[in-house]
Amino acid sequence: MKPTHYLLIAALCLTASSKGQSADEIINNAIQKTGGAAKWTNLKGFKVIAKFDQGGVEFPLEIVQLADGRKYTKFTFQGDVIKQGVFDGSVLWRTNFQTMEPEKSEAETTENVKLDANDFPDGLINYKTKGYLVELMGKEPVAGIEAFKVKLVKEPITIDGKEYDDITYYYFDSKTYLPIAKEFEMKHGPIIGSTMVIVLGDYREIQGLLFPFSMSQGVKDAPPQPLTVESIEINPKINDEEFVYPGK
Repeated sequence: MKPTHYLLIAALCLTASSKGQSADEIINNAIQKTGGAAKWTNLKGFKVIAKFDQGGVEFPLEIVQLADGRKYTKFTFQGDVIKQGVFDGSVLWRTNFQTMEPEKSEAETTENVKLDANDFPDGLINYKTKGYLVELMGKEPVAGIEAFKVKLVKEPITIDGKEYDDITYYYFDSKTYLPIAKEFEMKHGPIIGSTMVIVLGDYREIQGLLFPFSMSQGVKDAPPQPLTVESIEINPKINDEEFVYPGK
């Protein structure tokens, strides 16, 4: 083999290796900047008190996520307490907006949520030990900020009996390495096929961990729904009954 061929192969290997290492480096820097892998791994849960804007009207919101997979989102509308995405470890349920009664989710959706329970507080934490794949996609601007775009591929989810790769794109500020956006494709529901975008900002330290206090979510290229965080409690004590399906 000619020397030039050796050089070409070496260059290709170096490029592929650098790309993988760059993705790892960006993720590691982001985790380190926001508190470090050890602190995130030891986190037992958090409770977020926030307000979200719906058509110019603000609603109080409470979000709880625990390391054992249990979670819920709760808000009050016209005097009624509404819960969405409630998971007690085995049963997934929500309040039906029309009947205002609790209802269980179908088995397929519940199984997908069980997979997500393995990723508290985020899929990037210990992603290598879970067998997830990452890839650096280059740089893209987000709200005027130059950002690294990293692709995360987790274990497949099942939608209508078919398996799909669970893919999320993360955007990290190229200077601070802080996560500033996430995006993913909706695989079910009324906006199936749409790309959902979550924009993050206003990071504040709580017991050595950085959390975003400014968030917005919406379909890509459409007006987002802003969410303003008022407080975040680390390792909260939550009554077990908050997660249990109450029956109709």
